[in-house]
Amino acid sequence: MVKMKKEIKLFDPSIDASEMNAVSKVLKSKFWASGSGNGLVKKFETQFQKYIKSKSCIAVNSGTAALNLAFSLFDIKNKEVILPSMSFVSSAHCIVEHGGIPIFVDIEPDTLCIDPKQIRKKISKKTVGILPVHFGGMPSNLTEIQKLAKPSNLFIVEDAAHAVGTKFNNQKIGSHGTIVCFSFHPVKNLAMPTGGLLAINHKNHNKLKDKLFSRRWCGITNRTFTDYDVHEIGWNYYMNEFSAAIGLEQLKKLDKLNKIRKKIAKKYFDEINITEKMPFSKDCSYHLYWILVKNRQDFRQKLARNGIETGTHYKPIHKMRMYPTSNKLPVTEKIGKEIVTIPIHPNLTSSDVNNIISKINRFI
Repeated sequence: MVKMKKEIKLFDPSIDASEMNAVSKVLKSKFWASGSGNGLVKKFETQFQKYIKSKSCIAVNSGTAALNLAFSLFDIKNKEVILPSMSFVSSAHCIVEHGGIPIFVDIEPDTLCIDPKQIRKKISKKTVGILPVHFGGMPSNLTEIQKLAKPSNLFIVEDAAHAVGTKFNNQKIGSHGTIVCFSFHPVKNLAMPTGGLLAINHKNHNKLKDKLFSRRWCGITNRTFTDYDVHEIGWNYYMNEFSAAIGLEQLKKLDKLNKIRKKIAKKYFDEINITEKMPFSKDCSYHLYWILVKNRQDFRQKLARNGIETGTHYKPIHKMRMYPTSNKLPVTEKIGKEIVTIPIHPNLTSSDVNNIISKINRFI
């Protein structure tokens, strides 16, 4: 990020006394964490499941942990998983972690989500899965992706790190895919110190949940930690009680906070004098709002000097040294050079929003 004056933050969690009181109660209880997932963690799983209307949920300590656990359920060694390059690098790391081969395809220029037409071109005999990313909170075209996956029996794991509260076909993201992975980092719409979650919609969801429970706690199978046993590799991925306490309070006001984000997004869309910008959709949760700018570095510096933080989300993964590829992804590569993310959090005042619009229109 370019940082000078920190008058208007790019990200800023929206909290009040409810989160502070919840954290204080956990602190005084001295029950701060449990690998068994009892206490507030279990309560958060239940409440979040009701919110998105999935069959099961299991909470973890990050979105990256959620992705890694999701891919532990599938045999992908030396096999291909198709995904967009325009994402945080965890999306690809989780595939490599389990011996798979990430196959990057291009994105739609309006949504910045994976382009189903490009998926079709890359499905091969080695393809076993698809990882759509709901970029910025905009839903991927799950209908078309499911149509592509079904004939070849490909699994779909959704990266919904940006999409808590997003809808697709009038249902919240988390209720569609077999496994849907969420992130609750402090910058996200539902903020925690650290947190993530897997939503499960498989017909054998209880069986999958048991597997994930074991693997999020080092392979331990006994929930009471009495005479426990281990039968497989697992990780130390369980959520702590402080995160769950904050998450429960954030969940109560999530729709209200997302409504504020949508109102800001609509104003940006209507009043920012740039042709290439994030479209407005009532279904989007607007974790990010992006615009495309040719002279990006100079533009960001001018905004920073006027006290407005911006970001570049993201550098395309296929342009990183770990993931060299001969694939040409023209839309992704253009976006990667020009994208600027601007503040869109509920703590922005009307004056802040007007100032951001005014400065963007001036410096563009």
